[in-house]
Amino acid sequence: STVQKQRQELQLLIAELKDRDKELNDMVAVHQRQLLAWEDDRQKILTLAERCNLLNNELNKRNEIIKSLTKKLKFLESQQNDSKTTLENTQQKFKELSQKATDATLHCQALEEKNQSLHCSVLELSAKTGQLQAREQELLTMLKLKDEVILETTDHITEFTCKFKKLESALRAAKADEFSLNKEKQDLKLRLKELILETNKLKDDLCEKMKENNKQQEEILHLRQENSCLRNELVLTVEKAKRKDQLLQSAKSKQARTDTELSSLRQIYVKQQRDLQFLHVNLESSQELRQ
Repeated sequence: STVQKQRQELQLLIAELKDRDKELNDMVAVHQRQLLAWEDDRQKILTLAERCNLLNNELNKRNEIIKSLTKKLKFLESQQNDSKTTLENTQQKFKELSQKATDATLHCQALEEKNQSLHCSVLELSAKTGQLQAREQELLTMLKLKDEVILETTDHITEFTCKFKKLESALRAAKADEFSLNKEKQDLKLRLKELILETNKLKDDLCEKMKENNKQQEEILHLRQENSCLRNELVLTVEKAKRKDQLLQSAKSKQARTDTELSSLRQIYVKQQRDLQFLHVNLESSQELRQ
């Protein structure tokens, strides 16, 4: 009956050992799977860390680009302000030149009117000179016809000769004035042409400044849009980095749980090894007792 009991106990122990062996095999398989999962998680963490470094480098590069673009934007804004100031000065100079051209045109018109009046005076003087010459011819004929009145008319002829000389001198002075007025008129016309050319040049410069200002405004708008896009990309990158940090924290917590489970499994495994050694010792002692 003792042997029967020992056999039954041995069978129970062997069945229990098989169950324990099966459980250990299952635990080893689970442990292997956990180790594989841990290795995958470790690789993923390393990949995420490397990617995080790359993203940090890219973030630093983007920050440098944003700083350079901000400096360029400030420079372009200052250049635009300078262009506006230059444009305002050019417009003021254009107004002044327009006013000068208007004044020169009015002065030219006044000189033309004065020249016209002097020309009329010259014509009148020429008509009077012709009349006086005709009168002189009449007097000469009368002198030829009337020799007896030569002495009486000599004084009149002398007087008319003086008047004629005075009229000739007045005519010369009028012609000299007319010549000077014509010269001044030509000078004013040349000055007017120069002012018109300078005005056209200023208009061209103004158009070029306006075109350059429009180009700078377009470039500023483009840089602002690019800056906004880079800021949006930076926000997205920061959000991705935050998500990666959260995943890394969760992976660390999972690793900690796995380590605790692994340590507990190791402790269980050590206990089971001890129980198995104890059962082997009991089995050997029971075999010796049977022998």
